[in-house]
Order: sequence, then structure tokens, then C-alpha cells
Amino acid sequence: MRQREGEVAGLGLRIVVVTFEARERAEEYVREVGLGWPLLIDRRRVLYRAYGMARGRRSAIWGPATWWAYARLLVRGHRPRRPTGDVNQLGGDVLVDPVGRLALHHVGTGPADRPAVGALLERIRRGDRD
Repeated sequence: MRQREGEVAGLGLRIVVVTFEARERAEEYVREVGLGWPLLIDRRRVLYRAYGMARGRRSAIWGPATWWAYARLLVRGHRPRRPTGDVNQLGGDVLVDPVGRLALHHVGTGPADRPAVGALLERIRRGDRD
């Protein structure tokens, strides 16, 4: 997403990251990755539940797609860290348009299940809705 941040801004979009991690861990994450977007902490997972992001199946969380994603990170020189939070909590991507309508709703089946940024931006340009 960072590589396409100018495109995102050009479409009039703003990015907000949501986590359920404790404040200390969230602050550490912001420092580690140099996060420049707002980070909301949802400890009670109200937003997660509202968007249907429940706990994932162990087989999906630790399946081949996840291991493949970790392998790609290693090849790029990134060393995955040991998880500190609830690794079974599903995440996703939610786009809300400026008037509050849901523009995209994707609940991942595991950590490797993320739509490509290019595909997200193309859907926005076309005005597709989920």
C-alpha cells in the first residue's frame, strides 16, 4: 500500500489501520514499520465483529498459503517475528466511501488472504461495490 500511497491519496482516500493489540504493542509496531497512517486500537474487537472478522480455522491460519507468504518475506530480507497476539483472529480489508457507504468488504481466511493493492485501487476507480 505504501508504494501506491500517492495513487490512494489521488483517489481521495484515507487509510486507517485497526488492531486489537495492546497499546504498547501497537506503538512498537508503529515505530518498527514507520507507520504514517492513523492506528485505531479495538481491544474489544467491536469493529472486527461488526465486519464479520471472527477467529479463523487453524488449518487456514497455518496452511500452505501462510507458509508461502512467509517464504516470500524471507526472500525479500524480512524476518517474520514470533506472534504476540491472537494469531487466529481474522483480519481483512474494508473500504468505506466518504459518505459512509461500504465500498469493499473482504474478510481474510488467513494471514495470506489479502487482495492485491492494484486490484483494490482498480475496483475503486470502477466504482465497484461489495
